[in-house]
Amino acid sequence: MVHPQHDDSWYKSTWTQRAWFASGCTTVLISLAKSLIITISGAGTSTTTPLTWLRLTFAALLGYVLADLGSGIYHWAMENYGSPETPVVGFIVKSFLDHHRHPLEHNKCDIASLLYRVATVATAVVMPVNMFSNDPVLLWFVGVLWGFGIFNVKIHVWAHTPRRNLPPLVAALQDAGIILRWSQHGAHHLPPYNSNYCAVSGICDRVLLDKYKVFTAVEVVLFRVTSVRPRSWAEPDSDWTQKPTS
Repeated sequence: MVHPQHDDSWYKSTWTQRAWFASGCTTVLISLAKSLIITISGAGTSTTTPLTWLRLTFAALLGYVLADLGSGIYHWAMENYGSPETPVVGFIVKSFLDHHRHPLEHNKCDIASLLYRVATVATAVVMPVNMFSNDPVLLWFVGVLWGFGIFNVKIHVWAHTPRRNLPPLVAALQDAGIILRWSQHGAHHLPPYNSNYCAVSGICDRVLLDKYKVFTAVEVVLFRVTSVRPRSWAEPDSDWTQKPTS
């Protein structure tokens, strides 16, 4: 049944959302393609050396890791601070709280309705780089970073999807640990709801954020400066508790 807060139209993307999603994806693909064209066209010359390919590999890894880190910071901030009434970001805060109450609702949404907001930002950020830069390493880095950035919400949704319903490629990527899987993300939906925030691969949770309690330290500093308590410090209540599927 449809969640009582939403009718069927909530799950369907609009033409505007599809256009922005397509724009973001196209912009990222142009960045990656331009990088490859510049690199390959210079192959065998002094401008393209084995070091160039090593730099491209490093740029891809850096973009991948930073996309994971960025998703974790964003996820942590929206879940712990603000309210649905907060100006500008209130609707985002509400969507994160709703996700804890009804974690499978987003599985029903069209991909464009999930990803168009980040795709819109990606278009605005990546397009100028595509237009004015001829540095293949920068173009590759930006393309990988925003490619994973756009799809981080869908990767998160896949982590909530039964394996039998996943496309084979997605299941293989999860098995390889390249993208997030439920065995990594599940702890985030259990008390005390203060870990496993990253939504691309979860690597930054394991090697930095959770391992060294980074967010806990930041929360303590923010509390001492602003007296604002993060939501995860409270006892689980209606903001966090999963509701039965209706």
